[in-house]
Amino acid sequence: MKVAIVGVSGAVGQELLRVLDVRNFPVDELFLFGSSRSAGTIYTFRGKKIIVKELKHNDDFKGIDIAFTSAGGGTSLEFAETITKYGTIMIDNSSAFRMNDDVPLVVPEVNAKDALNRPKNIIANPNCTTIQMVVALKAIEDISHIKRVHVSTYQAASGAGASAMAELEEQHKQLVNKENPTISKFAYQLAYNLIPQVDVFTENGYTKEEMKMFNETRKIMHSDIEVSATCVRVPVLRAHSEAIWIETEKPVSVEEAREAFAKADGVVLLDNPEKKIYPMPLDAAGQDPVYVGRIRKDLTNPNGLTFWTAADQICKGAALNAVQIAEYLLKQ
Repeated sequence: MKVAIVGVSGAVGQELLRVLDVRNFPVDELFLFGSSRSAGTIYTFRGKKIIVKELKHNDDFKGIDIAFTSAGGGTSLEFAETITKYGTIMIDNSSAFRMNDDVPLVVPEVNAKDALNRPKNIIANPNCTTIQMVVALKAIEDISHIKRVHVSTYQAASGAGASAMAELEEQHKQLVNKENPTISKFAYQLAYNLIPQVDVFTENGYTKEEMKMFNETRKIMHSDIEVSATCVRVPVLRAHSEAIWIETEKPVSVEEAREAFAKADGVVLLDNPEKKIYPMPLDAAGQDPVYVGRIRKDLTNPNGLTFWTAADQICKGAALNAVQIAEYLLKQ
């Protein structure tokens, strides 16, 4: 099994290295690719030092079975043909191909079989906020069809990459020292603040991130489900949280929901308000599951439920989901 990581120096690329190792993914030979700036950097994987090669339009991917790409949408679009032309399966973490009709968009706990139909030999990894939400939604969808979702996200700095995480840490240090904070990755200071914008605004007033949650959820769940999202950047280093309201075709009790979440693949139930047990991003950071808690009936809708989730954006929201797709393909 020959495996490649494209964009290894980024936060998701580094997490891919870790996840492949800890999950004992069968890698006989690992190839690392990056930009001209990253080329020559050395990383260690399972005791072996590997030099990063510059990504070029050549035959470097000949013989490689699976390539995990996490270098941005522009790079994925430019190099997709180069990566796949000899049969390499490209599992792409960018938004480049997510809504293409001939590219499956896969969350293994929800629609793993879609990965088997890949005309272009490309499988798209969904947006991190969508992944987290649909893993939880699947548990309820199996009880009663979900008609509508209202969701507010609380997205960590990690969603904007390693440099954004570093900027948040630096801002806190600067503000403690009464210095002007460095503002580069976000439109405004993130430390001690919330920014109600993730990605750029579209014509309908929603951001691209919010529209991803609408469109990607429908594609993954093969459903007419409607999603209205408000995505907010918060001063959390790593792991996203979401407040989710759903409307089902028939009423689902809190007890039914708890039982469904407790049994669901990829979900850990943390729901004991009396003991102040509920998901928090601090605890979800570095962990694999989607944590679910604060489960309640919606006071405004007899067919409504509301709950809270937290999950690691870099792990399940990106690298882990990609590796789980590859694991599913190997089993098949």
